[in-house]
Amino acid sequence: MASPELRKDVVTGRWVVFSTARSKRPSDFKSKSPSGSGNSNSQNCPFCVGNEHLCAPQIFRVPPDPSSEWKIRVIENLYPALDRNLRQRDAQGEESPEVLAGFGFHDVVIEGPAHGVRLSDQSPREVGDVLIAFRTRIKELAAVEEIKYVQVFKNHGASAGASLSHPHCQMIALPIVPPNVSTRLDSMKDHFRQTRQCALCEAPSNKLVINESTHFVSFVPFAATYPFEIWITPRIHSSHFHEIDEDKAADLGSLLKLMLQKISVQLEDPPFNFMIQTTPLRATTSELPYAHWFLQIVPQLSVVGGFELGSGCYINPIFPEDAAELLREVNASVQ
Repeated sequence: MASPELRKDVVTGRWVVFSTARSKRPSDFKSKSPSGSGNSNSQNCPFCVGNEHLCAPQIFRVPPDPSSEWKIRVIENLYPALDRNLRQRDAQGEESPEVLAGFGFHDVVIEGPAHGVRLSDQSPREVGDVLIAFRTRIKELAAVEEIKYVQVFKNHGASAGASLSHPHCQMIALPIVPPNVSTRLDSMKDHFRQTRQCALCEAPSNKLVINESTHFVSFVPFAATYPFEIWITPRIHSSHFHEIDEDKAADLGSLLKLMLQKISVQLEDPPFNFMIQTTPLRATTSELPYAHWFLQIVPQLSVVGGFELGSGCYINPIFPEDAAELLREVNASVQ
């Protein structure tokens, strides 16, 4: 058994404890909780074709022609965390550095019309179309002066935060830069100052790489916070996700599909989250050389306990090199 080890992630700035004593063998990480979400009845699902009237207002659809069948819909969230209309009226109370009116946008991206077709079931081009829908909406939100950051995320499975089983992602546009994002940029800035290199432009060790495509590489980070965590990064330096073009989106769609298939097979269809970790919309020119976006996939296999909550350090019971090897071994097809 390997000795415990502490590793620091130069991207997140977080220390992680790796201790294989916390598990007997890698197969212990097979998901023990179902990935199913609430409201599995497609007849009552507001995201299914024919139930559009049950949803909040539509922002746009793909294709835009209303006479054709839709493939992707971007809608307002029926139960938004933030109020997109708040800035249009007087906010109650006075704002201060510690208190802001709850202005922002909370949207839903319905990945397809079929209730049981997951993102990993779609073709690479179709997955790429979903990514392009993210890009389109981010560009629209970037035109709102108050918005500083847009978080794109997917919750798959009830224990990962999904309340509806129809495949969808969410986007929350904030009038602040979230603390995790600020910390990440500060950590990448420190690395850049020391090495004169972007932390994510440096090629990961072959032992950490899972798969590569023309424009992207998928790997388990050197100091992965979570078991079987995966990052997908652009090979060529890119600060903003919303600058992706159609060809690169299709390429990313292929690799994302493959990674989702691999964790489903290896970990028995676990609940998971994925997040697009991008750069703040109003980033300065001086920040761009070290700000590099990536897509993060986190299977929900462990519980955050008191140590993690109290210290901000995490215990990962599998070394990244071992997790990457197990994921490389999975035979999956993206056709």
